[in-house]
Amino acid sequence: MKKSSVSEWHSRFTDGRENVQDDPRSGQPKTQRTDADVKRERTLVRSDRGLGLRVIPEEMNMNRKTVRQIVKEDLGMRKISLKMLPRILTCDQKQLLFHVLSDILCTAEMFDRVITDGETGCFKYDQVTKRQSKRCKTQNSPRQKNAHMSHSQVETMLVCFFEHKGIVHYEFIAQPQTVNQQCYLEVLTSLRESVRKK
Repeated sequence: MKKSSVSEWHSRFTDGRENVQDDPRSGQPKTQRTDADVKRERTLVRSDRGLGLRVIPEEMNMNRKTVRQIVKEDLGMRKISLKMLPRILTCDQKQLLFHVLSDILCTAEMFDRVITDGETGCFKYDQVTKRQSKRCKTQNSPRQKNAHMSHSQVETMLVCFFEHKGIVHYEFIAQPQTVNQQCYLEVLTSLRESVRKK
C-alpha cells in the first residue's frame, strides 16, 4: 500500500473504526450488468438512436465501460454514420428521374454508333531485358553498369478512332506534322474515301 493510504487507515482505526470495508457512497455508478439494466438501455437507445455513449451513462447512472459493453455485446449494436447525400429526392423528382432513365435505355442503340478519337506520342526505346544484360564475371572483375532508359524524341504520333467494341481506325502521323483540326480533317477525309472505294 502507499504510505498515504497506510496513514489514512491508521488514523481511522485510531478513531475507533473496526471495519475494513469501504463506506457506502451515494451516486456510485454500477459496475455489473443485469437484465433490468439491459432492458432499460434497450428502451433508451430505441427511443433515440442518436444518443451518444456519453449521454447514456448519465441517464442510467452507470459507468461508460458497462454501457458500451451492453450496447455492443448484449444489444449487438454499433454506431454507424449516416450516408451523406447531396440531397434527398422528392417523390416527383424520383418519378421524373425514372422516366428520363427509361427514355435513355430505350434509345441506347444510338450509342452503338458513337465514335471518338484520341492521339498519343510514340517513343522509341532500345530496351534490354535484365536477362539479356547478364554477363559472366569473376569475383575481382568490376560489375557491369547500365544507365536508366530515358525517352527519345517523339518519332511519330498515333491517331486512333474507336467505339465501344474496339478500334475502328488508326493512323501514324510522321513528324514534323502536328496533330490539330486540319490533321484530323485530312485523316477523316482519307478514311471516307477508302470506305467509299470498298
